[in-house]
Amino acid sequence: MIKVVGVRFKRAGKVYYFDPDDLPIEKGMNVIVETARGVEFGEVVIPPREVGDDEIVAPLKKVMRIASEDDKRHAGENRNKEKEAFGICLQKIKDHNLEMKLIDVEYTFDNNKILFYFTADGRVDFRELVKDLASVFKTRIELRQIGVRDESKMMGGIGVCGRELCCCSHLGEFQPVSIKMAKEQGLSLNPAKISGNCGRLMCCLRYEQEAYEHIIKHAPKTGAVVETPDGQGVVVEIFLLKETAKVKLDKDNETDLKAYRFNEIKVIQDVAVQDENDAEIEELKALED
Repeated sequence: MIKVVGVRFKRAGKVYYFDPDDLPIEKGMNVIVETARGVEFGEVVIPPREVGDDEIVAPLKKVMRIASEDDKRHAGENRNKEKEAFGICLQKIKDHNLEMKLIDVEYTFDNNKILFYFTADGRVDFRELVKDLASVFKTRIELRQIGVRDESKMMGGIGVCGRELCCCSHLGEFQPVSIKMAKEQGLSLNPAKISGNCGRLMCCLRYEQEAYEHIIKHAPKTGAVVETPDGQGVVVEIFLLKETAKVKLDKDNETDLKAYRFNEIKVIQDVAVQDENDAEIEELKALED
């Protein structure tokens, strides 16, 4: 077991482990650490604790120090400089006539590097732009192309639920979301109804997926012939969260519809899985990227 603290550099950003090095570190404190990008200012979101070796990405770097008031002031000054750098970069992009959209700017704490995040439909030759920016800021420049999900995370916004986007409020990392999840949850496959602000599948589709997968294991398929307490019938509709099925019963030449719990019915004849519309599915799969 290894003693670590969890540090986050952005709100709802990924949490990274560092060696607390016997410093009196507590949750909520700001610390100075060395990362692959350089010296950074972060917040402790996981207090000192022991984790297994398999949870560590080697080499585990030590926390350099607990942030002082001067460090906090310097971090605030960096935020102001980022706003200024954003405006300068926008103008430079326009001057170079580049097809790219600037999303965010970050200074490393030690000012040894400035990172510019952007989106673009394809590859962009920004070599001259980098040279131009380096001549202005007199430091290392890195331009990083990001995807539409990262764009929404950085920009923020309100989802169709009326709440702040999950990606910028609490999701530290993106998890895979698939069309299969939407189908299993019985949702409309209309892209407008299952897509987030980023134009990709909503992250929240994953939240209840484990529960749906558990229920589906015990659920009959629509069209299956089943034995019920009232005789044989055909399943016409499934209500997964209620764990019930609506069954059409044929009794005395009359059709009757009744709902039964899954544990009240037994499948006599299952139904074959219907082939999907390949073209439609391929179109929807573009929402997974």
